[in-house]
Amino acid sequence: MTRPALLSLDEALPQLLAHAKPLSGVQRVSTFEADGRVLAQDVVSALQVPPQDNSSMDGYAVRTADCQTSGALLRVTQRIPAGSHGSPLGQGEAARIFTGAPIPQGADAVVMQEDCEPVDASCVKVLKPMVAGQWIRCAGEDVTRGAKVLALGDRLTPASLGLAASIGLAHLHVAPRPRVALFSTGDELVMPGDVAPEDMADGAIYNSNRFFLRAMLHRLGCEVTDLGIVPDQREATVEALRDAAAGHDLILTSGGVSVGEEDHIKPAVQALGTLNLWQLAIKPGKPFAYGQVNRSDFSAGACHFMGLPGNPVSSFVTFLLLVRPFVLALQGVKNTDMLRTTLSAHFDWPRADKRREFLRVKRNAQGGLDLFANQSSGVLTSAVWGDGVVDNPAGQTIARGDAVEFISFAEWLS
Repeated sequence: MTRPALLSLDEALPQLLAHAKPLSGVQRVSTFEADGRVLAQDVVSALQVPPQDNSSMDGYAVRTADCQTSGALLRVTQRIPAGSHGSPLGQGEAARIFTGAPIPQGADAVVMQEDCEPVDASCVKVLKPMVAGQWIRCAGEDVTRGAKVLALGDRLTPASLGLAASIGLAHLHVAPRPRVALFSTGDELVMPGDVAPEDMADGAIYNSNRFFLRAMLHRLGCEVTDLGIVPDQREATVEALRDAAAGHDLILTSGGVSVGEEDHIKPAVQALGTLNLWQLAIKPGKPFAYGQVNRSDFSAGACHFMGLPGNPVSSFVTFLLLVRPFVLALQGVKNTDMLRTTLSAHFDWPRADKRREFLRVKRNAQGGLDLFANQSSGVLTSAVWGDGVVDNPAGQTIARGDAVEFISFAEWLS
């Protein structure tokens, strides 16, 4: 029997995201606690920022009409620190002013203190001619009243939180966190700390996937329930999936999604729901699966399921390519695309593969990319040594000096 052709990533990703409907509900959280959350509504400013013209320098507020020539002498009639308001400025007068303080009526420029020479406590010499508007931050130049400063679907950053605070918002309305059940399958898996390295049985390996998958889910704002390791048994896999579906939005597994006799994920998901995607034309990461697991309470709908390969690099890469955009879409993020940079390959890759490849690389001091020597899907060292991947099209060789597409781990994992 002829196997169906593997689905390309460009075909699979839109199909996957079509299932990622934003979760219902809105949460009100402290702006202090909103970093990384996704806005559930537009943020519109009820005021302008800054609220009035203010000084961007320590110096003197002046009238430019009084400072048309170098060496103008002005009477210092007041002192205006930030948080206070001055009196109107008269002809021939200057006000000692500090950064952030409101510009007094009548003043139209600030001369910074380095361009002044105090004569005595009540007089200052302006050493340079002034231009209207100099060193003044105008009212509303940052935010105007009624402006939309943050948009529905924006993923909040530290700068976003500062902007929200600048318009007086102590709380923000955000999308709920996806509830993710995480487990691994494989009788060979052992948790670090349960067995000492010298006591490991033949064929046993430590469960590394569980650690980086959990960390990456947390970085994406998920609430994670770690269900541990499920034995390589059909009944145990079905039971784990059924139990996980009850209280979660997504089940994420690693291992057991290939075609071996001990790979029970695919038939278990099909027994409880549907399998929409299985096996992709990417390397590493071919045995990826997506489907839905029906909940016992049918009125509650189905739970999303995503199965990642067991090899650690395959699991790592497929998470970044497929799970990351899916989880962000569940929170209402509109644009989940990754920034790609064109850089020069400082290596040769003469072996074209029929699948699209994601090669682990590192930027070097010359601005090019070095290749990790061992590109095996089991070598997690490559993801630690490297700072990103080259997205290499199917059937494509690479010669030293070729322009290639680079995706940074730092941005992917932010």
